[in-house]
Amino acid sequence: MSVLITLDKAKRAIEASEQKAKELGTAVTTVIVDEHGSLIAAGRMDGAIPISPRFAYSKAFTSASLGMPTEGIGAYTAEGKPYFGLNTIFGGEITPIAGGHPVKIGNKLVGGVGVGGSTDTAQDSQCAQEAAKILAQ
Repeated sequence: MSVLITLDKAKRAIEASEQKAKELGTAVTTVIVDEHGSLIAAGRMDGAIPISPRFAYSKAFTSASLGMPTEGIGAYTAEGKPYFGLNTIFGGEITPIAGGHPVKIGNKLVGGVGVGGSTDTAQDSQCAQEAAKILAQ
């Protein structure tokens, strides 16, 4: 039996992210990708800034590729650290900006969720966590 993120589950995860964004008083884009970084679903709230889908995709791709939250990567990307320049290697597809969370079902990495658009990336991260909870079920 293969473990994957279904489209139905991805849609419910986007709804959870958007509900959290509404509670926080912001508008965001939420992107769900599989373990290869391929798009499963995306949702952009009315009023979300135009560049937010690109932010959200980069965060989702990063988390799915590295299996860790994007905010945890920053310590490794500073000058003199092992992943210095990581955000430029893949033409901006990988980012250490908060708002991306990996999705694991059991111990298996099955994808990532990225949220972008808030002026406070901690809010992006909170929305992504709400989506990740749905996806991990």
